Amino acid sequence: MYAKGLVRKETVTICSLTGELINSKINDNDVRKIVLSYLVHNCFKETAETFISCTGMKRSVDCSVDIDKRKPIYKHVMEGNVLKAIELTNQLAADLLQSNKDVYFDLLTLHFVELVRSKDCTGALEFAQKELRPFTSGKHLERLQDCMALLAYEDPETSPLFSLLSMDHRQSIADALNRAVLVHANLPSYTSMERLIQHITVVRQRLHQELGKVWLFKQVSDMFYLPLLDGSLQDGPPVFGLASYLKS
Repeated sequence: MYAKGLVRKETVTICSLTGELINSKINDNDVRKIVLSYLVHNCFKETAETFISCTGMKRSVDCSVDIDKRKPIYKHVMEGNVLKAIELTNQLAADLLQSNKDVYFDLLTLHFVELVRSKDCTGALEFAQKELRPFTSGKHLERLQDCMALLAYEDPETSPLFSLLSMDHRQSIADALNRAVLVHANLPSYTSMERLIQHITVVRQRLHQELGKVWLFKQVSDMFYLPLLDGSLQDGPPVFGLASYLKS
């Protein structure tokens, strides 16, 4: 009975706190800022300008300038024009890539992959010997070996290393470069929306852990279930899923 009382007290406390969070008043202006932050971060200039116009928000002085500088770089990476993206990045901030070796390595290997994709194996080898030699040791070696292994396949896009030629791979590198450019300009490297989702994920996981402790009592005694906020019962707390959260 004592354990049961503790469980119900802790459950009520956690559920009450969760209810307070759910019922918290959301400021429309804060929501607009979150949306605008996402649009600016991802270089959706026209959409951002339309959103500002429709909502009556104040336009940031350097908003358009910031997007104009970053968007071509991002676009060239997504199109596989890596050397042009590197050129524009160096024009924007000469020391950025030298101080972000991981991003620079990813860009160089992406160009190598694009040469392999175009069947220019000779050009790929020459480029590797000239530009990738400094990365033949240390933490980059394994990735470099994977890239070089593409040369062994007649059709790299159907090889076990096909992910290196995917659009998802390009986008991950474009995103990393975009974040590096933002940090260099003393701007947030992640959008408010991403930080909010990360925060919510951590809170939900914490709540799940705490409710999980309560649920452990059920393994000893099957006398009770955890009450949900609506008064219904369940055996244990639901695991947080990003897909279901975004749909909610």
